[in-house]
Amino acid sequence: MSTTVDAGGRQTPPPGPEDLPGLPGPTDPFDQDRLPAPAGASRRLLGSLLLPHRARVALGALLLLTQQAAVQAGPLLVAYAIDSGVPALREDDRGPLIAVAVAYFLCAAGGGLLQAAYVRVAARINQSILLDLRGRIYRHAQALSLDFHDRYTSGRLISRSTSDVQSLRDLLEEGLQEMLLILVSVGYIGLLLFYLDVGLGGAALLSFVPLFLLVRGYRRRSAERFSKRSTAIAAVIVKFAETINGIRPVKAFRREEANAAEFDRLNRRHERLNGDTLLEMSRFVVTSRMTAAVAVAAIVLWGAQRVASGDLELGALAAGALYIRRLYDPLDRFAMILNNYQSAVASLEKIAGLLAQRPDVPEPAHPVRLPERPAGAPGREVLFEEVRFAYRTGGEVLPRFRLSLPAGQTCALVGATGAGKSTLAKLLARFYDPTEGRVLLDGVDLRDLALPELRRGVVMVTQEAFLFSGTVAENIAIGKPDATPEEIEQAAKAIGAHDFIAALPEGYDTDVRKRGGRISAGQRQLVAFARVLLADPSVVILDEATSSLDVPGERAVQEAMVTVLHGRTAMVIAHRLSTVEIADRVLVMEAGRIVEDGPPAELIAGTGRFSDLHRAWRESLA
Repeated sequence: MSTTVDAGGRQTPPPGPEDLPGLPGPTDPFDQDRLPAPAGASRRLLGSLLLPHRARVALGALLLLTQQAAVQAGPLLVAYAIDSGVPALREDDRGPLIAVAVAYFLCAAGGGLLQAAYVRVAARINQSILLDLRGRIYRHAQALSLDFHDRYTSGRLISRSTSDVQSLRDLLEEGLQEMLLILVSVGYIGLLLFYLDVGLGGAALLSFVPLFLLVRGYRRRSAERFSKRSTAIAAVIVKFAETINGIRPVKAFRREEANAAEFDRLNRRHERLNGDTLLEMSRFVVTSRMTAAVAVAAIVLWGAQRVASGDLELGALAAGALYIRRLYDPLDRFAMILNNYQSAVASLEKIAGLLAQRPDVPEPAHPVRLPERPAGAPGREVLFEEVRFAYRTGGEVLPRFRLSLPAGQTCALVGATGAGKSTLAKLLARFYDPTEGRVLLDGVDLRDLALPELRRGVVMVTQEAFLFSGTVAENIAIGKPDATPEEIEQAAKAIGAHDFIAALPEGYDTDVRKRGGRISAGQRQLVAFARVLLADPSVVILDEATSSLDVPGERAVQEAMVTVLHGRTAMVIAHRLSTVEIADRVLVMEAGRIVEDGPPAELIAGTGRFSDLHRAWRESLA
């Protein structure tokens, strides 16, 4: 297996049938969306998001309890007015009714003000949680190893940080507030019903048994449907992202119609699953309404008989009827809230699964530092010590071997595609750790180096020099963010990139746009070399840095390569043997093994594999 890594650190495996845009993969994409996570990971994630805001959460709870106390006092005041105010009015005593009117107004006004304060506090908590969660997903995705990104597509990562976060946002900004209001109001109403009359309270409590069973059944069924719906929309996003990223082969191989058919299938699946959730909700709403209507009618009839027999005050029955009506009114909203809740739970589980993934290339628990280099020292010594490597998804790629690169030596790797050249380079860059053995830099195991120090010491440049959206100067300064404009320009001049940069509309301040699309492939490669020169690493890895360039571009880049590699240890992967001419040493690889090793001139003069490759290359030029 051979993969490529761009200058942005993104790894892509070689295209297979499952990777070509528009071609179906070997497995159903809906089976690949959920990552394993420890039990309770989603609850712990939610708790960790809420923990920094516990003071605001407590304030919000206090405001909500006070607000509901004010709102739920209304029917109790009505009962007092009927049972006490009206009899007092018959005796020309207006005081109780006036007091009721004033209290009712104060409760209504106070409830409104408290509601506004609660909404404001809740909004601050919600926005802070969403900000924190998006940041965690972004930082964690960058920290995960390249092996993870090989297996988990960028479309699914986008789905985690967009549609899944949106589901949680919908719950926090709309559903959660309603859910808390309903739960608190139900608690207050239950207590007030028992206060008014134990029989009314008991009857209302019994009527909730069938409603509870309905809610439990709906929640169980909708949870499964929302999980499938979340997976389906992720598949739609994945398909869209893969098609756009592979738009050139899509057009080159006329895959538009096939892609559209596949996208339509995924889109219709999402539509069908979304429709299933809505049908489930509608069934719940209708059934719960009928149950509530029957319960209210039965309780009111029973209460009226008790009023007629003198066992219950009329005001208590009126207040009880109002409370019972309030008790069942939120059922329609509760169905929508449960929808939001189930959707958010499914999304939170997937986010928790993503955040539970650990990098395969972890930071060392006790990092050590590289030995100090004397000024002008020619790079660092590299040693592959009894190294063996196998990908987790395949067989052995590199059998056990030992290789030493003296400090300052430029070593070229040649061989057929799949020979193991890129894998060897990625082990040196520590994009992977060896399955067995060690990779040493000046005697220090790469696994013992802090990753920032390793990335400063070892830099990789690939065939597709990845440039980020931003200015030319910003892209050059990636390896040294605190570089001055003079240092950036000096690096560009040393590489031979200054002239074309100066000719751009805004010079070094020109925005190169997405993937550096505003400049040519050769110019992007020169910018990447200027980036390396400015970063000043001790070890440089060039992975087929000229294979996609035309002859003039290749010559310009080769001249820049000489500048970049001077005074550094270098590993150069070359498909074009013209690149090998700058090397001190050549390693020829076949099936993960080094079959030839020596200076270029000596191998060319021999009768081995490299001599044959060089002869074939010469004949192709003729």
